[in-house]
Amino acid sequence: MDSFLVSNRPMTAKDWAIDAAVTAAAFLFGCVQLMLTASSIVIPDLALRQYLGMVNVVPDASVFVALALTTAPLAIRRRCPWPVFLFCFVAFLGLQDAFSGFSLTIVGPAVALYTIANERGRSEAVVGAAVAVAGLLFVDAPSRTASLAFFTRFQNIAFVAAAAFAGYAYRAHRAYVQATEERASEAERTREEEAARRVEEERVRIAREVHDITAHSLSAVSIQAAAAERLIDRDPVAAKEAVATVRATARSALDDIRSMIGVLRHGDEAETAPAAGTDRLDDLVSYLRGAGVEASLDARSYDSSRVPAHVDMALFGIAREAATNIVRHAGARTAMLRLALEDGQARLVVEDDGRGSAPAPASDFATAAARAGGGHGIAGMAERVHLLGGAFSAGPKAGGGFRVVASIPVRGTEA
Repeated sequence: MDSFLVSNRPMTAKDWAIDAAVTAAAFLFGCVQLMLTASSIVIPDLALRQYLGMVNVVPDASVFVALALTTAPLAIRRRCPWPVFLFCFVAFLGLQDAFSGFSLTIVGPAVALYTIANERGRSEAVVGAAVAVAGLLFVDAPSRTASLAFFTRFQNIAFVAAAAFAGYAYRAHRAYVQATEERASEAERTREEEAARRVEEERVRIAREVHDITAHSLSAVSIQAAAAERLIDRDPVAAKEAVATVRATARSALDDIRSMIGVLRHGDEAETAPAAGTDRLDDLVSYLRGAGVEASLDARSYDSSRVPAHVDMALFGIAREAATNIVRHAGARTAMLRLALEDGQARLVVEDDGRGSAPAPASDFATAAARAGGGHGIAGMAERVHLLGGAFSAGPKAGGGFRVVASIPVRGTEA
């Protein structure tokens, strides 16, 4: 923690070198000023110089020692800003009358005050400037004439005020630059997080699509293969038809997967067929009936032209996953699919009379997935619905069986 005497500011070798250079520059500036004021270069008129108390002599060593006392402490100005300022300023006030005809420069105290304003902030800069101005006002300036004394005092006050203002201005500029860099860094981090989030969402979407395609198709293949195995001896024609269905289903699934992989490989250049929508619900009914489930479809209250395409495709994906779960897990004899537009909502209900399970919250994806047999089907359905701002529930119904309900708003959804 910083104290009045010592600052805990970390100092590198470069910082120390800069402070040493500043100290040397301040001392050299004071030496040049001494030499100029002691010579006739600034005021060439001898009578005027004698009137003002200026002498044409070279300053001796004692004058340079006094100048060094007002500038040498600047070497530790950033580690001890207040002690350095007070020492340099008191030395300046005490020694400026010690040498007749010579005026010490205030550059040492001014640099120390600049450091306080830059390192310690506005309030301490104001205090330091007030101390400097008060000292300069109430301590006599080294001059035989009132006009030159006034000019010297005014010059020194302006010098320390400018130093304090410059120090605080640079501090404010540094803070602004740092804030700008932090905002840029935060924006970059946010962009990276957003990109990672989109990648994750796309990964989940692809996994869900692959799951839907493979689960539905492989279930159909398994059912038809089992039927062909049963019929191969007593009804070869029916067995042949079942094998043909297996081949067609497998080919369709492969085409879907190839299309998806083509999009991933070639992006916008890939040729893709329109995604499946609710116009293919009859295929799901045929699929259920082929698995020995008495299935029915009621879509009389549904108009796909009034439903956004992405909502329509999501509804079909949910119905397809529900039908797959009925075949694989429910052991049902009957199933019903109902699709309707109700109060600005596209509502899908899939029911069966198979095995139910203990109810669980609709938002609990993991529990819902466990109800479906430990897979990811129910979780995938719930994710589809919630991403579109809809409501989803899945659980046993009264009297036995299982019900899946999905309601998605047809307005205000985003593709």
